[in-house]
Amino acid sequence: MKGSSTKSKSGFLKRLLWGALLVMPLGTAVAAWPERPIRLIVPYAAGQGADTLARLLSQALSKTLAQPIVVENHGGAGGNIGTGLAARAPADGYTFLLGTNATNAANEFLYSKPGYDAGKDFAGVAMLGLLPMVICSTSSDLPANGVAQLIERARARPDTINVGLPSTTARVVYAEFVKEAKAPLFGVIYKSSGQSMNDVLGSQIPLIIDTVTATRAHIQSGKLHALGITSRQSSALLPGVSPVSVQGVPGFEVVAWDALFAPRGTPESVIGQMGRLVQAVLQQPEFRQKLLDNGVEPVVMGPSQLDTFVQAERGKWGSIIKEADIRAD
Repeated sequence: MKGSSTKSKSGFLKRLLWGALLVMPLGTAVAAWPERPIRLIVPYAAGQGADTLARLLSQALSKTLAQPIVVENHGGAGGNIGTGLAARAPADGYTFLLGTNATNAANEFLYSKPGYDAGKDFAGVAMLGLLPMVICSTSSDLPANGVAQLIERARARPDTINVGLPSTTARVVYAEFVKEAKAPLFGVIYKSSGQSMNDVLGSQIPLIIDTVTATRAHIQSGKLHALGITSRQSSALLPGVSPVSVQGVPGFEVVAWDALFAPRGTPESVIGQMGRLVQAVLQQPEFRQKLLDNGVEPVVMGPSQLDTFVQAERGKWGSIIKEADIRAD
């Protein structure tokens, strides 16, 4: 009788356990995550800014997760190739995307067929940081923080003051600045930052709009005068450089950014856990300094905040791109 009772209890416990598994929430099924290496897709070539950030992040997170995070570079088509690959990846918590303002806000308006839907194919995980642009001049009679003087001169001599535009982001900043400041500058499109920088430093053109990374050394050496930064507030990336928004163009803000995304459908438990880990890494002084050294201003923002931010950015970038008729293809 005792053996029969033991078997009965054992059978009851087994049925109870299976019942619990059947009603277990879907997110609980990945409680052991991660059980294998994670891949982080970077939709740009190795050595570029987004790739550098991805590798810094992967090193920091791998220590905490006790699993390697493998960075995969899939560049091409302005980031569309790698982003499309990430969008089609299994939503199992083992693929993430290092997305940017280009891939997740602008490209759907720049390309007729980007190969993915930025609004539907991805879920935000965590913001990484902002990359403000800088309006710079080589003219000694345009002082640092001299946006007001630039606007005045542009209005006095419409479409005669050239400004180098080495990227799509620079073109968007230029289009919004010309519109909001009512400053009719003449944009000169370049294929690379190096080409436009050579021309501005060689006095072929008087102005350039480029990243902090590309301009900072020349600003510090005195070869370039930083007229204004495109973030709404002053940035630790360039102390002493005033925002355009406080120099006669209220509310002006157009910045590039990097963020971590997951394919839509990735378990919320994984997104939440990864989001918290990234936010913790961003709070580390040493990691924050590494980002600043690479021209990225760290910003802590969780999944829901990031989704709201990206939705607003898609509206902003789309509106500017459509109105200025900027096209990549």
